[in-house]
Amino acid sequence: MQLASVQARPRRAAEEREEPPPGPAPPSTHHSDHQFKNMKSKFFNELTHMPNHKLKMPMWAIGAIVVVVLALVACLGFCIWKKCINKGKKPKKARERKGGRGRRKKEGAGEGEEGKEGEGKEGEEEEKENFGKLEFTLDYNFTDNQLIVGILQAENLPAMDMGGTSDPYVKVYMLPDKKKKFETKVQRKNLCPVFNETFIFKIPYQELGGQTLVLQVFDFDRFGKHDVIGQISIPMNSVDLAQPLHEWRDLVGGEKEEVEKLGDICISLRYVPTAGKLTINIMEAKHLKAMDCGGLSDPFVKVVLQHQGKRLKKKKTTVKQNTLNPYFNESFSFEIPFGQIQKVQVLITVYDYDKLGSNDAIGKVWIGFGASGVGLRHWSDMLANPRRPVAQWHALCPEEEVDEALKKPIR
Repeated sequence: MQLASVQARPRRAAEEREEPPPGPAPPSTHHSDHQFKNMKSKFFNELTHMPNHKLKMPMWAIGAIVVVVLALVACLGFCIWKKCINKGKKPKKARERKGGRGRRKKEGAGEGEEGKEGEGKEGEEEEKENFGKLEFTLDYNFTDNQLIVGILQAENLPAMDMGGTSDPYVKVYMLPDKKKKFETKVQRKNLCPVFNETFIFKIPYQELGGQTLVLQVFDFDRFGKHDVIGQISIPMNSVDLAQPLHEWRDLVGGEKEEVEKLGDICISLRYVPTAGKLTINIMEAKHLKAMDCGGLSDPFVKVVLQHQGKRLKKKKTTVKQNTLNPYFNESFSFEIPFGQIQKVQVLITVYDYDKLGSNDAIGKVWIGFGASGVGLRHWSDMLANPRRPVAQWHALCPEEEVDEALKKPIR
């Protein structure tokens, strides 16, 4: 027994000597956590010892500054990338945008032209429909060789004045012979006027076929030219005068009569019944016909008063040298009793003064009893507004035409 135990002891000792020495033990997790905390505390200790600590800046402010700096750096990098790397792509896009704009402009211009053409066509259609229409009658008296023209009424006339109305009247004459002209009364502020007036032309039936009847509707304007609203032209060889004609016709856009323009004169009339005083003011003239070689005239105005064909008085203005638009503003007063004023005729003639020869008449105006058209209306307005001056522009007519009309009996 003792021998066995003795042998066992040396065997254990040898085994112990043969076993390698144990290696270092693995670091524990607790030890590594402790190291991280030490490093963290060391880092924050260093931060707290920085100069910013003297300013007492909180930690969240430092973090915000860092974020802002990083954002600025990122923006700067993005801008550099846009400028440098993507530089070649911009002109192409710009060209595409420019080309697109050009195409759109061309397309818009094309559409605009088409729109203008469409509007032009619509405007033409509106103009064709916007002249209104006229009702009239025609008859011929074979016994007395008389063409009887009746002007009854008009409808749907266009508004020619600023207030949305017109002052229409109808002028009736024959072409190519314009010697005799008639005018209806003016219907104030009326787009559907009723006239009911009759006019007679004494023309042999054999001569009637080569003439044309013209019914011309005007808008009356006291201080300017009368505007043409529309007209109807009726060739007499196209009408069967064996029976009366009564019909409506559409007015068409008519141009003003192609007559020689002699000029216009502005005249003011004033009558005071209690004093029996007629005052005629020759105000001015415009667009007078040139009578001299140099393209000018030396105009003056002659005023003549007549009563039942007898000359009562005459006056003259001064001569205005070398002008076609003279300004006179000269007044003449005449004593006319109230009982005679209704039958008085005022004849106003514009002459071109000639030193060496006789004075040439440029044109003439007839106002008062027996006159027609503007001359009669002006006189009627004066009588209807006593003690008030009434001004009116008159178109000058050839002297021979007025003198011929004065010789005819007044109806």
